[in-house]
Amino acid sequence: MPIINITVTGKPDAELSAAIAKDITEITAKELRKDPTITAVAVNYIDPQHWFAGGKSLAEHGTNTFWLDIKVVDGTNTKLELEAYLKAIFEAFGRLLGGVHVESYAFVHEVPAAAYGYGGKSQEFRFISGRLRVA
Repeated sequence: MPIINITVTGKPDAELSAAIAKDITEITAKELRKDPTITAVAVNYIDPQHWFAGGKSLAEHGTNTFWLDIKVVDGTNTKLELEAYLKAIFEAFGRLLGGVHVESYAFVHEVPAAAYGYGGKSQEFRFISGRLRVA
């Protein structure tokens, strides 16, 4: 966990998707301390003629763009970690896509532990269960 949804301009490209998933998972592990073995990444593509910034399509701008949306448990990261994460994400997409438009976005959702989980168990359940095992 977390789940990361990414949309980029361009045509579907399996090699690029794999590179994006690898780099973003590594950055998420390093900057946000998230376990890469349970990090999920979904990569979607949109034609640059259908993505607009400032009233012009990205095809008209001659640039690429991305939208990264990640969900993490509230309170698990500091403002400084989030700042470093956003910076690293923009740098990575600059390398991966080249010519990234300034109007590219990354959004970190901090969600309640009781409302977020995987495998049918919330993160709050996992936290409490872990604390009980320690006691």
